[in-house]
Amino acid sequence: MTITYDEFAKVDIRVGTIVEAEPYPEARKPAFKLKVDFGPQIGIKKTSAQITKYYKLEELPGRQVAAVVNFPPKQIGKFISEVLVLGFPDPEGGVVMIGVDHPVPNGGKLF
Repeated sequence: MTITYDEFAKVDIRVGTIVEAEPYPEARKPAFKLKVDFGPQIGIKKTSAQITKYYKLEELPGRQVAAVVNFPPKQIGKFISEVLVLGFPDPEGGVVMIGVDHPVPNGGKLF
């Protein structure tokens, strides 16, 4: 299936910096709760991410990630997720997050 560039442009993918990470023991699958700063236009958003295979809580703050910021909020257990942090699966299904090679301003839009 192919899409047009206009269809792709509807998915608002931004870069943000993780400012807080905490355990999410109530999650069905191992996950962390994250707060990500997307700059002054979007602000700080919450999400849960199943990234426990490769990432430790103490390593996450300060890390820049890519996320979809224009999905509606989603109830995940007792937690409301406001964005979707993006990643790729390894051969066993563990998540490897998408990041940036060099620091960029929070809120920058993927194009």
